[in-house]
Amino acid sequence: MLQSNATYMKQFLATFIISLLLSSTILLAQGTYTFQPDVVAKTADILVVSNLKFKDLNKNKKLDRYEDWRLPVDKRIDDLVKQMNPSEKVGMLLINTLNAEAQGELSKRGVEFIEDEKMTRFIFRNTVTDNPKPSTGGGFGGTQITPFDAAQFMNSVQEVAENTRLGIPLLFKSNARNHMDYDARAGINVESGSFSTWPKESGLAATRDMELIADFGKIMAQEWTAIGLRGMYGYVGDLATEPRWYRVHETFTEDAELAANIISTLVKNLQGTMLSSKSVALTIKHFPGGGPQEGGGDPHYAFGKNQVYPANNFDYHLLPFKAAINAGASSIMAYYGIPVNQPYQPNNVGMAFSKGILTDLLRKNLGFKGYINSDTGIIGDRAWGLEDKTTEEQILIAIDAGTDILSGFNDNKQILNLVTTGKLAESRVDVSVKRLLKEQFQLGLFENPYVDPNRAAYLLGNSSFQKKADLAQRKSIVLLQNKSILPIATPKVGDSLRLFTMGMDTKSFSGSGWARTKVTNGDYDAKKGEAMPAIAKNVDYAIIRIHVVNDSGPDFRFGGARPDELNFLAFSDMAKSKSWKVSPSLSDIQKVMKAVGAEKTILAIAFRQPYVIDEESGFRNSGSILATFGVSDAALLDVLTGKFKPVGKLPYALANKAKAIIDQDPDAPGYAKADTLFPFGFGLTY
Repeated sequence: MLQSNATYMKQFLATFIISLLLSSTILLAQGTYTFQPDVVAKTADILVVSNLKFKDLNKNKKLDRYEDWRLPVDKRIDDLVKQMNPSEKVGMLLINTLNAEAQGELSKRGVEFIEDEKMTRFIFRNTVTDNPKPSTGGGFGGTQITPFDAAQFMNSVQEVAENTRLGIPLLFKSNARNHMDYDARAGINVESGSFSTWPKESGLAATRDMELIADFGKIMAQEWTAIGLRGMYGYVGDLATEPRWYRVHETFTEDAELAANIISTLVKNLQGTMLSSKSVALTIKHFPGGGPQEGGGDPHYAFGKNQVYPANNFDYHLLPFKAAINAGASSIMAYYGIPVNQPYQPNNVGMAFSKGILTDLLRKNLGFKGYINSDTGIIGDRAWGLEDKTTEEQILIAIDAGTDILSGFNDNKQILNLVTTGKLAESRVDVSVKRLLKEQFQLGLFENPYVDPNRAAYLLGNSSFQKKADLAQRKSIVLLQNKSILPIATPKVGDSLRLFTMGMDTKSFSGSGWARTKVTNGDYDAKKGEAMPAIAKNVDYAIIRIHVVNDSGPDFRFGGARPDELNFLAFSDMAKSKSWKVSPSLSDIQKVMKAVGAEKTILAIAFRQPYVIDEESGFRNSGSILATFGVSDAALLDVLTGKFKPVGKLPYALANKAKAIIDQDPDAPGYAKADTLFPFGFGLTY
């Protein structure tokens, strides 16, 4: 009996210790489980070992270590890398666009990417919407598809990958797609479509509400994972210190501390405390901060390839990236720009080619352990400082500098040739492959990369999610000026209200609260020979929503003004330019203000960049000015009527004259006091 008890205790202790060891591994990362995870296979067999299920990904009828979800991730990775041939390893270093065809069909090119180029990562750019427009080919941004189609597409592509020799699952990434953006551009961002629609990034910063931003991250993660999106090219850690840089609309703020707080919050709520089957893995961009662009140019174009730091604020721009690393960001993206005169060598090439930036600064100094993702097109198109080098030379320099994966590149044979000829050591490739595989294991993709299309169809943008997004829109609106005109009192019985609007949908006034309101829509299409409707003399208020876009031609498909018009941020200057379009036109706005009365005119300006409300424009004479960052008419009207009191605070300062934006240092936030119209953090209320 004593011997039996002793044997029992030994068995109990052994089981307890094993359980304890296993439970400690789950604290390190998902991809190691102490319980039976969902294991879903479409083409591979299911192996049953000790009543537990595993996927036979390499089809050898036995359980390999990389297929065993009980083992630590590093052990699984080591086993898989040993089984990979050089071509499969090289394929891990490639990522390019793979969009769905109409109705979510998988293209022939997609199959070639997986089976021939051995790729396991893709960028998904299709707009996902409940009501897709008829397909016209789609181009770089792809055709529009439904949430159900998007999920089916992801499933079909994962099934092709599962059927490959080793069955390595795929990881799809996307640019931001949960924001209200009237000028979304493929390669930069995607219109929200069926997803919950939140204010732009600067609008989230304007709320100053970290709990709401955390909710945004949690909701976005649920929506993205529902269609099979498990990675993001974002968020942007760049600072809005150069107002002429057109990508300011992707940034949160000019303030490094606020940006760091937001980035940290998003990493923790999109990824979680560790990557798991519920995570969206982030690629924080654009290291070491893409804000200080020389003259406001962007390095998508040759005229904007330099980043300059006249105020010696290089370290200031690092703060959001330090926060991202401390929060556990899975990946970091280096920008195209050249860090002019910085101590990290070489400082005459783009960031993705600089060993000083990627290896010395990012890895050694900041301690980053994840993988480094290049920006799209650094090989060939935007290899700044290395334009005279061959494609092979550019690849070798980028990888030697520390880049792990080349975005916008899909030529397996070209890199494989570098390995087989000894120009690129296979051991160096292995380092990157292990970093990349870690993310796929931790996301749980090796066990189950599939999603439920029916769930995707009802989950995206549901009323509960959009309710939170609507709150964020309202909280993001900043009241800049109010000459006792707001809030507008909606008419009561016996009263009436006469409004003249431009840039608004008159359906926004269809609710019962507007029953005794007469709204004249002032919008018209001059190209069709239309003229502005007559403005009645008894109009009580004019409400004008102002949007600004760039129309610089096909050579500027990513956005931005022509290089000779980058300085034109004042409304009176934009009105005279060729590549800026103010809508409604400045002349129409001034006409309305004159007819209705400037003091009775309400201007709601959508700020994609820190535009200059200059004296010549006449805007400062208006009764009220509001700054918006991607909001609906309904959200705006709630603030105008006082149903929701304005609480937003400016995410960046606004200059009082055009010259101020030229004189300011591109790496420094704000302006001199004498040059400031509204400072960072400004915002009125009722």
